[in-house]
Amino acid sequence: MIVTTKELFAAAYGRYAVGAYNINNLEQAMGLFRGNLDSQAPFIIQISKGARSYTDKRMLEGIIRAADQVFPEAIFAVHLDHGDYDACLDCIESGFYSSVMIDASGEPLEENIRITKEIVEAAHAKGIVVEAELGQLGGVEEHVQVEEKNAHLTDPDEAKVFVEGSGCDSLAVAIGTSHGAYKFSGAQALRLDVLAEIQQRLPGFPLVMHGSSSVPQEEVQRINDAGGAMKGAKGVNEDEFAKAVPLGVTKVNIDTDGRLVWTRVHREFFLDKPEKFDLRDPGTIFMGEYAKFIAHKNVKLGSAGRLQEVRELLA
Repeated sequence: MIVTTKELFAAAYGRYAVGAYNINNLEQAMGLFRGNLDSQAPFIIQISKGARSYTDKRMLEGIIRAADQVFPEAIFAVHLDHGDYDACLDCIESGFYSSVMIDASGEPLEENIRITKEIVEAAHAKGIVVEAELGQLGGVEEHVQVEEKNAHLTDPDEAKVFVEGSGCDSLAVAIGTSHGAYKFSGAQALRLDVLAEIQQRLPGFPLVMHGSSSVPQEEVQRINDAGGAMKGAKGVNEDEFAKAVPLGVTKVNIDTDGRLVWTRVHREFFLDKPEKFDLRDPGTIFMGEYAKFIAHKNVKLGSAGRLQEVRELLA
């Protein structure tokens, strides 16, 4: 059942975070639904601008529609991740998405507010909710590329002005994470102090953590052992999620980790079985491994075991 992120956040705020997982193909969709049902968690499917153009946006949307029928007990939102102005309007007009993200964080504050407000007005007219972003994460995620020198944390005072001026329904904040597999060096970690200040100015308002993959070192090592060359990849400590939840984080974006699982499965499979050529063989393994990965993340986010209570709240 497709719902809005606003409905999921109302159930989750202060208690757990909802996992938001990017997908690009059939195997990821199947593993995602299975993992969330195995762990009995509500979730958010994220479709990026790149995923919509990977084949044709209608192909991925068709897979999700089919999954909704195959797994009728699932409760989830369909969300556009890091959309620009045109992508947001296209998704709003499509009638399929229950949530869109407008990312105008590279613009000055007033321009970010203006652009976001226009998207909010168009989305709200159709019952769609809007995530916006203030502050900039460093790193690379598809078309989003920000050099570390240009990354900056969200200013708590500006956050209040932005939300009040734009009318957005949730806010992605920059609190020290980065996009991609190379998030931290040394002893860096989340700036929970900044997050606490933002919550003080926006009590009860849903906050979003982007760039939240943990980049498991076991996955990185296995990829490298199977011929990969990932050196120095490091992500967010999964135990930090539980610390962020009481500070208003209700949505946590995870993309890179899923790609690592895909890469590890396929590298190991073809290294161990060079005679194989049927894509369904590693694909079947990946769906199971991805489901286990999703279920594990939901435990860390606190969303595992929450599906029935969400269903009752939505009834």
